[in-house]
Amino acid sequence: MTTLDEDLEDAAAASGGPVHPGLRRARAWLSRAVEPGTVDLWRYVDDHGPVEAVRRLRDGRAPDTVRSLIGARAEQDGTLADLQRAERCAARLVIPEDDEWPHLPLHALTLAVAAEPDERRHQTERTKALVPPLALWLRGPGRLDELVDRSVAVVGSRASTAYGEHVAAELGHQLGERGWTVVSGGAYGIDAAAHRGALAAEAPTVAVLSCGVDRPYPAAHGALFARIAETGLLVSEWPPGSAPLRHRFLVRNRLIAALTRGTVVVEAAARSGAQATARRARDLGRSLLVVPGPVTSAMSVGCHELLREGELGAQLVASAAHVIQAVGSFGDDLAEPASKPATARDGLSDLAARVLDACPVRSGVSPERLAAVAGCDVLEVLRVLPALELADLVQWTGTGWRLAPPPKVRAGGGSGAAP
Repeated sequence: MTTLDEDLEDAAAASGGPVHPGLRRARAWLSRAVEPGTVDLWRYVDDHGPVEAVRRLRDGRAPDTVRSLIGARAEQDGTLADLQRAERCAARLVIPEDDEWPHLPLHALTLAVAAEPDERRHQTERTKALVPPLALWLRGPGRLDELVDRSVAVVGSRASTAYGEHVAAELGHQLGERGWTVVSGGAYGIDAAAHRGALAAEAPTVAVLSCGVDRPYPAAHGALFARIAETGLLVSEWPPGSAPLRHRFLVRNRLIAALTRGTVVVEAAARSGAQATARRARDLGRSLLVVPGPVTSAMSVGCHELLREGELGAQLVASAAHVIQAVGSFGDDLAEPASKPATARDGLSDLAARVLDACPVRSGVSPERLAAVAGCDVLEVLRVLPALELADLVQWTGTGWRLAPPPKVRAGGGSGAAP
């Protein structure tokens, strides 16, 4: 069994052809040695290539400022164990050199990191920096590039309400039915409801985790993650076995925002990770969509604040059709206007509406009385009354005109005369 350094040497000497095992192993080493979101280290790997960057980091040739970002991990090597552990749980390592890598969605992160200052003290904090991933561990049969091509992030509070979970599940189901992939974080509350909605529609869904793909967190979602892995994908920047440390939840938010065409915030408190994902989406030029909630709900305060901040350009959405119109193709994915119940009064002229309003409910009155109340001539009243009668809006009582009574409702729920 070759060592990491031997594989790296072979990969450095290789030219062209398929992805060299040493290159994949270099990326695997970086996924454990480097915490995602580190601007300087990503730039170092981008400048020198992953193989040469790892060789320099391990033998001390890398600048101290870069090597300090790894610290004691520089001398460690768990790549073979990580790859074997991934194989045992049917996971795989996908790297930028693979065909499956979602180059187009993640290009926004490349553009964002290029705008970061050179001096570290002026750079964005690591947990908020928009830095591309160095590699991704995947568990599931779906191809990452295909699943995220038409995808939407649905995020929200862990401490969700029944209203929020209902909306998230409906969105997940309706988006799945229309061929869109729901991407979320697999957490309690809104995330889980969105995943379950998509699964109920027999559609693949993607969960971006803050721990290894073999380590369900929260543990209560073990069955949910197993279902996701049957048709969709579990995605993580950390190798199998990695723990869900607190700072990693913040780091993975940028990946949820970057992989998708837009982010839907269903519920978010005043301080919420969902709000952080929403702001990452706007920073990356993605659509930011917000579901409003009751103004009395603490779980919707963050949603309403996002809508109030005009510079964010957040759009209010109330259905999957609204979401697809915002993130879909121009002219193709348009939402139908909200349906309005038709009534017999629709289409009445101004004169007919005035005469109808003048009709009493109980006792009938003469056309002269209707003309006085409606403010028109008696002949005009006589001209519109037959049409109103045909529409079952007015009724002749034998002594005058009145409003027609509403149709009686049958016991079975239908309308019409009682039997």
